[in-house]
Amino acid sequence: WIVLPLVVVWRGRRSRSLDEEPAEPAVPAPLVSVIVPARDEERNIERCLRSVLSSDYPALEVVMVDDHSADRTALIARTFAAEDPRLRVIDNAPLPADWFGKQWACATGASAARGVILCFADADTVHAPDLVTRTVNAIQSRRADLLSVVGRQELGSFWERVVQPHIFAILAARYGSTEHVSESSHASEKIANGQCLWITRAAYERVGGHAAVRHNVAEDLLMAQRVFEAGMHVAMVLGLSQLSTRMYTSLREIVRGWRKNIFAGGREAAPGGAVGRALYAVLLPLPALVTLLPPAALALGAIGAVSEVVTLFGAIAVSAQLLWWIYVYRAIGLSPLYALTFPLGGAVLLGISAQAVARGRNVSWKGRAYVSR
Repeated sequence: WIVLPLVVVWRGRRSRSLDEEPAEPAVPAPLVSVIVPARDEERNIERCLRSVLSSDYPALEVVMVDDHSADRTALIARTFAAEDPRLRVIDNAPLPADWFGKQWACATGASAARGVILCFADADTVHAPDLVTRTVNAIQSRRADLLSVVGRQELGSFWERVVQPHIFAILAARYGSTEHVSESSHASEKIANGQCLWITRAAYERVGGHAAVRHNVAEDLLMAQRVFEAGMHVAMVLGLSQLSTRMYTSLREIVRGWRKNIFAGGREAAPGGAVGRALYAVLLPLPALVTLLPPAALALGAIGAVSEVVTLFGAIAVSAQLLWWIYVYRAIGLSPLYALTFPLGGAVLLGISAQAVARGRNVSWKGRAYVSR
């Protein structure tokens, strides 16, 4: 409770940012295709496409793949396409039995795209005008075959601010800085952010594209590992000024979204190989339990149900946790008073973890059911 937060801060100090890259495009500028898979994204698609098309990059095309949306997603996108020739909207073919929907839509977009660099961007992302230019420069300067951008997470509602930082803190503890991911010589330490994943056409085709990860819920992570295992360079960079994402807007969305990813996807990335995957159902609830143990000890001590030693442990550990969460909330630009909600966030995380373990490899999302392999 004291040491681990210090280790997380120390490991995260070596992160590189897109702000370090030039804001002017290379000459000649390679053609970039931004591929946006979208299924029932009426709430997000206008904001996303408007931001992508605001790019100042001179050689850009945008391919939006409508994945059988039942709302106005396609209509909104086609309105933009009629005004900007850089945007094409295509309809996805019926989903094959052994594919996840996102991977199928990404593969469809890649087959229609003409760029030598492909960017797969989620429909809930917002792109700054300099994102493409700076990212292409980062790919070229770092000689990266696959590069993903970690942007700022938008936390608008109470529950987003209470729960989401717990998830991101776990990821920070697991993977450390962007340079740890970029420089690691082990495939198990490679990870990618599927919200904004960039890959050269040559690397994409060499590893078999999204077909190689068609039935994995953590397709971004496994794509990064496939590229690395093929002898190519995988990198990660911060883009807090260039990219933002609002993943979920309510407690229900948070629970459903992370319940989908946290076991089936996290198990694929578990450290320790086969042993780690076998023990993952036991390990997954541990972060939430570690969060909740000190407040529970302190509360029991307050009513005289445990010894003075246990009560003292609770007081010290809770104080350490409060300092850690004050640091986290200040770092992400929110009121440090949210630090007081950390037991509530831990309780929700425990519930999500329990539901995810109970579901196992069974995944449901946007009206479709899958089994992650």
